[in-house]
Amino acid sequence: MKLSVLVPAHNEERTIAEVLTQVVTFDARSLGVELEVVVCDDGSRDRTADEVRRVQAEHRNVRLVSHVRNSGKGRAIRTALTHASGDYALIQDADLEYCVADYPALIAAARAGADVVYGSRFLARRLPRGMHAANYVANRLLTATSNALFGQRITDEATCFKLFRTGLLASLDLTCERFEFCPEVTAKVGLLGIPIVEVPVAYRGRDARNGKKVRWTDGVEALAVLVRHRLQPPPAVAWSNSRA
Repeated sequence: MKLSVLVPAHNEERTIAEVLTQVVTFDARSLGVELEVVVCDDGSRDRTADEVRRVQAEHRNVRLVSHVRNSGKGRAIRTALTHASGDYALIQDADLEYCVADYPALIAAARAGADVVYGSRFLARRLPRGMHAANYVANRLLTATSNALFGQRITDEATCFKLFRTGLLASLDLTCERFEFCPEVTAKVGLLGIPIVEVPVAYRGRDARNGKKVRWTDGVEALAVLVRHRLQPPPAVAWSNSRA
């Protein structure tokens, strides 16, 4: 198995090097996994790109692509995806909210046959560490709405840790620009009737003072995206989970 870790990054000079170091030193070979990392620097105004290059100097499996202007997380993921060559693609934020130690659980679910795996913060803890009350309520609302609209039974629609068969993710014809990535992929996978397998993952939230970028308006937009896709016909994607 080859795994492409896609890292959207905007003004993350304080954490990006540590995140990338954790990813590239993860013992993927013991799991029979070849690892590549694709970072999209989304128009950062700080030293994010320099920090990525510093890690690149020691690890050849790290690739850096850049946006001239800040275009949003969704666009950065879409750009990184065009450079992914792995069998699977995993979204990894450039902060330290999620733990690389949870990769084996995600990979194991994929090896067991899952085309889509979400790392759920709510399977590990009822109230994830560092998650503020408003974010907790928004997460619960988005997940309940997604389940109601698309017949799913997931516990964490907005998790960062989302693992896909790369061909499937590329076939979804994503249009997201900012934080609509999560509701768009969840909706499109739901419309296709593809099961989402969840595994518990650790989480340590940060706040706006430490660089968190999600705002309440992004939650409103996410709800709108879920509803809009429910009212549209399913995507014209012929997907088979065949391993051939």
